[in-house]
Amino acid sequence: MTTVILDANALVMPFQFGINLDRELERLVGNPEAYIPSSVMKELKTLGRKDALRLASKYPVVEVVQGGDDGVIEAVENIGGAVVTNDKKLKDRLRAKGISVIFLRSRSHLELIGEVL
Repeated sequence: MTTVILDANALVMPFQFGINLDRELERLVGNPEAYIPSSVMKELKTLGRKDALRLASKYPVVEVVQGGDDGVIEAVENIGGAVVTNDKKLKDRLRAKGISVIFLRSRSHLELIGEVL
């Protein structure tokens, strides 16, 4: 089963662009196991994104030490998989480390860069 780590903006995408995150992930990589880094939960609380927090509550939380993007990278390095994000700087950092990235394309669907095993 494929593992994906969801960044904060991945959890906002369904509300901002009207996509079904679970359906798009399933279309792209099968039936993935999705995780939320604890740093992402903290970020969503700080941003006051109750909608994204409700969505995030359906996924297991992975405890990380670092905050922000570093926490997302820590999570994917610890459990593997791909990261779902639209953050350009984070995407560049992940690709430099050889980590697969799933991102929103044309405001309508998700696309994968790299391989997910």
